[in-house]
Amino acid sequence: MGALSKIARVGGVSTRILVVFYSATGNTAKLAEALAGGARDTGADVRVRTVAETAPPQAIATNPRWQAYVDSGPHAELATLDDLEWADGLAVGSPTRFGGPAAQLKSFLDTTGGLWAQGKLANKVATSFTTASTAHGGLESTLLAINNIFYHWGAIVVPLGYAEPHLLQSGNPYGGSFVSRKSAEPGDEALEALRIQGTRLATVTGYVARGLAGDH
Repeated sequence: MGALSKIARVGGVSTRILVVFYSATGNTAKLAEALAGGARDTGADVRVRTVAETAPPQAIATNPRWQAYVDSGPHAELATLDDLEWADGLAVGSPTRFGGPAAQLKSFLDTTGGLWAQGKLANKVATSFTTASTAHGGLESTLLAINNIFYHWGAIVVPLGYAEPHLLQSGNPYGGSFVSRKSAEPGDEALEALRIQGTRLATVTGYVARGLAGDH
């Protein structure tokens, strides 16, 4: 961890990592916390934020786990554009909805046009993660859809990849993911993949921030 701690600091200031997620039943939130933990292990300054729940009450009530998660909140502060501007690197996560990110998350990301127009999102380091209830329910297309937003921002996209042997069994190379069969919660394998992703994000962000600061 010592070497990583140095990488995650630029000019004596911790690299700033933002984790933004939407979660309906809590699984994506657990992945977000595991990723944040991996980033913190490097010495990074980490913020974990969620987005507003916009689904109508009658839709939430059709799923007891969704209703229970909403009733037990709030689970994190709501993300703001100031959080995005603050961050050197960010991770964005959402459950898969018909092969793409949830509307709740997309609505927040759709408010970033002003920052994009000012060039304030360019060169940020970004990665994505997701959950689904079926193995072929669109996990990879959701990650790629989130990454498409990063490309438009001019961000530097960091995939999870297969940088460590554990990742060959735990998911896909695009970003951390978890399949919740029969409403299962993320297990150790999935959470470890997200921890690795958080460490990777903070480490690469540290390298990029050092280069932009001219600290070679």
